[in-house]
Amino acid sequence: MQLAALRTFSDVMKLGSFASAARYRDVDPSSVSRAISGLEEELGFRLFQRNRRKLAPTEAGLTYFGQIRNLIEDLDHAHQKARDVATEPQGLLRITACTSLGQRVIAPLLQKFMDRYPALSLELVLTDSQIDLVADQIDLAIRFGPKPGGDVSATRLAPRTFKVCASPSYIQRAGGMMHPEELSERECVLFPLPGYRTHWLFRDAGGREFDVPVQGRLLVSHGLTMTQCALSGLGPTLLPDWLCQPELQAGDLVDLFPEFECAATEFDTAAWMVHPSRKYVPNKVDAFMQFLRAEF
Repeated sequence: MQLAALRTFSDVMKLGSFASAARYRDVDPSSVSRAISGLEEELGFRLFQRNRRKLAPTEAGLTYFGQIRNLIEDLDHAHQKARDVATEPQGLLRITACTSLGQRVIAPLLQKFMDRYPALSLELVLTDSQIDLVADQIDLAIRFGPKPGGDVSATRLAPRTFKVCASPSYIQRAGGMMHPEELSERECVLFPLPGYRTHWLFRDAGGREFDVPVQGRLLVSHGLTMTQCALSGLGPTLLPDWLCQPELQAGDLVDLFPEFECAATEFDTAAWMVHPSRKYVPNKVDAFMQFLRAEF
């Protein structure tokens, strides 16, 4: 029995269709169909019930998958671990992040990382949608929020902090504010996600948390563009620190409430390095994770 056929069967089970498994393996869908048919013939039972509209595993297929999936993963891990011991990080490393983080933070670091590991190739997949790490063959994702759950491994990279910022020109025109509650009387630049566009959260030095209703006529769905809107004097803007720290240091933006912590939907969130759950983390992934820890 060919291991390649078992891997193809495992991919179809995980991804739900021959077409998805073919895209994942970068092969023609007909080759996936042939591999599954050959495997069924050798086993003597059907693994899938299939027609033009639907593909569903049989009871026997589900049972068989439950028995072999860990065996396949163990073989793959053994191969990867042996190769990592023998060589430096190499191959293709696929990383995904939101567009603003990729442009502002990750892209400027890539030359240094690639100089350190000349046998590695990188693909940076920037998207503001949360993509499937397995289906899209992602080695490592940078995600924000509470610790991700599910069938992934997550390592904390850095705490996530926010600032309410405005430009000096806006403050000169509209006046400063002594307390976050005054925001409800101003037009703010808002992010069009639930929770971000109606209330901002604050916590004072004594630990008291409160939320402030916010409103505004301008909604912006891109982080770097929000920074630019704040720089242009369009109003108070809630920004993560990595999108405003250089501008704050240069005096191009002002932290309106330095004595308060602020957040979008909840406090004490973080940036996480997320990769598909595995018993063994490939050398190339571990190298990039260690590099990010040092740089952050």
